[in-house]
Amino acid sequence: MVPCYNEARRLDVTALGRYAASGSAHRFLFVNDGSTDGTLRLLESLRDSDAARFGVLSLPKNSGKAEAVRQGILAASADRGDYLGYWDADLATPLSAIKQFCGVLDERPDLELVMGARVKLLGRFIHRKGARHYLGRLFATAVSLVLGIGVYDTQCGAKLFRASGPMRALFDEPFISSWIFDVEILARLIRDRRNAGLPAAETVIYEFPLDEWRDVSGSKLRPHDFARSALELAAIYRRYLR
Repeated sequence: MVPCYNEARRLDVTALGRYAASGSAHRFLFVNDGSTDGTLRLLESLRDSDAARFGVLSLPKNSGKAEAVRQGILAASADRGDYLGYWDADLATPLSAIKQFCGVLDERPDLELVMGARVKLLGRFIHRKGARHYLGRLFATAVSLVLGIGVYDTQCGAKLFRASGPMRALFDEPFISSWIFDVEILARLIRDRRNAGLPAAETVIYEFPLDEWRDVSGSKLRPHDFARSALELAAIYRRYLR
């Protein structure tokens, strides 16, 4: 599913159409999060062009990305597919990575979650602003300490889950965080597996180093949101891990 808030100018309809026409069996559910521009009209036009591939869920008011993703995953789970996931509307992670993520889950039945990781390695095309990269590394270190797992990149907006009951259950309750709900998902997974006496969460998570990722102009993230994220991280620790 793809959360959308005022994305009329950024959503790459051409890329989505090409991907659908490539023969992929994947279905996209777009969640319009109370947009005030032409996003809903654009999404409805996309749906009308290929209803087998594109669906639209429109929320009556802006509820924030965390709730848009949650509502989208719950709605998408009705399709009973093998995998569920969410992808940022700016397509900073190319759609071609979806097949790569599916391939990992196909080959590794022990895994429950594949997450994109923006690792700047030679031969890969990871274009990220320097300041955001270094702030991201500081944040990732803090997250690793809080969660107790060595995760590299929780905030990449490309994630694919196995559509199992326990994984869908991670989205049953509203998130307490608005900006770092990705971290909260991991915290819920850690808590649930610990309470059920299952192997540790890090044994079922796979971070996939992306071949390509690019910063797209128009991001709604602001510098002060990093301070807000620190407060949310503390709240996540108190709720799930203490």
